Amino acid sequence: MNQRQLREVVFVDGVRTPFGRAGEKGYYAGTRADDLVVHCIRDLLRRHPELPPERIDDVAIAATTQTGDQGLTIGRTAALLAGLPRSVPGFAIDRMCAGAMTAVTTTASGIAFGAYDVVIAGGVEHMGHHPMGVGADPNPRFVSERIVDPAALNMGNTAENLHDRFPAITKERTDRYAAASQRKLAEAYAAEQIQPDLVPVATRKEGTGWELRTVDEPPRPGTTVEDLAELRTPFRAHGRVTAGNAAGLNDGATTALLASEEAAAELGLPVKMRLVSFAFAGVEPEVMGVGPVPATEKALRTAGLSIDDIGLFEINEAFAVQVLSFLDHFGIDDDDPRVNRYGGAIAVGHPLASSGVRLMSQLARQFEEDPSVRYGITTMCIGLGMGATVIWENPHHAEYGTTSNAGTGTASTEGATA
Repeated sequence: MNQRQLREVVFVDGVRTPFGRAGEKGYYAGTRADDLVVHCIRDLLRRHPELPPERIDDVAIAATTQTGDQGLTIGRTAALLAGLPRSVPGFAIDRMCAGAMTAVTTTASGIAFGAYDVVIAGGVEHMGHHPMGVGADPNPRFVSERIVDPAALNMGNTAENLHDRFPAITKERTDRYAAASQRKLAEAYAAEQIQPDLVPVATRKEGTGWELRTVDEPPRPGTTVEDLAELRTPFRAHGRVTAGNAAGLNDGATTALLASEEAAAELGLPVKMRLVSFAFAGVEPEVMGVGPVPATEKALRTAGLSIDDIGLFEINEAFAVQVLSFLDHFGIDDDDPRVNRYGGAIAVGHPLASSGVRLMSQLARQFEEDPSVRYGITTMCIGLGMGATVIWENPHHAEYGTTSNAGTGTASTEGATA
């Protein structure tokens, strides 16, 4: 068996549709989920004419509910619908909220191994067409054998459980965090930091005709802590989780272009980030929101880094309490400027399986804006008690590519064989 060293994996680009509110009045009520993915794939190709489409080795698209317009092996069907050569294969993937993140790490592993040179990875969730959990049939053993508490099957209940576990995270604190998320997103829009990665989508509604969607629908700029204090707590009487301090129900799609370092150089593709390490971890399903903590600890160990080495954090805001539990664990202030500089899912939305690539695209843009930062993290909690974390390196940093702190491929896998 020949020895070979793993290859470096780079993030070339990432795009997404504007996120919409799920439901009959939302942006995408009359738009198919697979068409949202097609818009993203086509835009990646438009942005990178230097990439021959036949050089794409695979297309991995995630969806949590893989049926209807999100079914039929959506990675393959979206590739065909987008006009990629029929020689380009595709597949579907499901890890609930971390679907797109898993699509990236799975295909990145293939690149590192040498099976791929260039891939497209992303995710989609049309929660208007496919509400969370509809059609699912949980095994009765979950409850009868007490494998998980029934509360674990409802994400809002798991967030209330987190409040119980960490009483220092009060409702007032989560509302303050949520209001800040709305403010930071509004500021990012004003500074034109969000728009460059959005793919315009033409939608049609009965009676209103065609409209071009160019901005996100969910944000509520100007939201105050006082506004949020008035919202009801639907998951528990006198609870702490509301629609204002949690992500909403949304529709949207994302895709990313990944490549080996060698292929990027050969084809003239830009490098926005280098993948350093990634990790997934399981936790008690009843408090699934703590999942990013062990996942991050694991990813840091693999990379040979500490939390102090991380200069930027993109944390998916499924619930404010979930983000704050992460920050408290690592001793990071609620308003630390390294955290979610553009706001997060509480403001912009969380179309489940698509969100991982949104985090990556935003981190890549912040890397470009701030060359002083060397390492950044994208992390998220996952239903049924899991967490996911990916650590990235900034190519604009003066020490990029050196092996003094961390690395993948030849930097950290000496002696690897395959």
